[in-house]
Amino acid sequence: MDSELERYILDHISPEDPVLAELDRQTHLRMIQPRMLSGHWQGRLLEMFVRMVDPMYILELGTFTGYSAIAMARGLSREGAELHTVEIDDELQDFAARYIERAGLRERIVQHIGPALEVVPTLGQVFDLVFIDADKREYPEYYRMLMDGGFVRSGSIILADNVLWYGKVAQAEPESGRNDRQTLGILTFNRMVRDDPRVEQVLVPMRDGLTIIRVR
Repeated sequence: MDSELERYILDHISPEDPVLAELDRQTHLRMIQPRMLSGHWQGRLLEMFVRMVDPMYILELGTFTGYSAIAMARGLSREGAELHTVEIDDELQDFAARYIERAGLRERIVQHIGPALEVVPTLGQVFDLVFIDADKREYPEYYRMLMDGGFVRSGSIILADNVLWYGKVAQAEPESGRNDRQTLGILTFNRMVRDDPRVEQVLVPMRDGLTIIRVR
């Protein structure tokens, strides 16, 4: 997107939460891949989704430094509602925890460390809203786990980030060994969702692509 148009958009949405603004700055200063951060625009969208869905339980796959978890938890309104966020990199846990604490959301956000495919089955919870933003190679397995494992219900919303994968999905040959595993993972996931009669979905070309899935 043209940088001037993106700036116009950012100037016409609700202001960024001060804690999240500082988290964004520190992530860009300290992390090797700060582009993995959701950021102001997507953060506000995720918060808005939470306010519209009004979930009791949210699952996030891929915490990174905690920006999206904090943004979504800001939208929780029900008494006792909580967000479970799973991150495989234990070196990120304390960094994210500091900002969760500063945001006053320690009672709302539960951090888990480990592979999502191992952690989620131990939670014993059905989720109203799921945000997938973890290992792109495992997107198909995440989807199978959620849909076949009973972790979502009729009416649950699944949000999947990076489904355009820098435009590679439109250039790739799905059956070609020349494609990297991340691209193949996204291609397989997109095809699975498209062909699954249990869901309805729309792919939004925002940033790197966001698929909104509703379980029928």
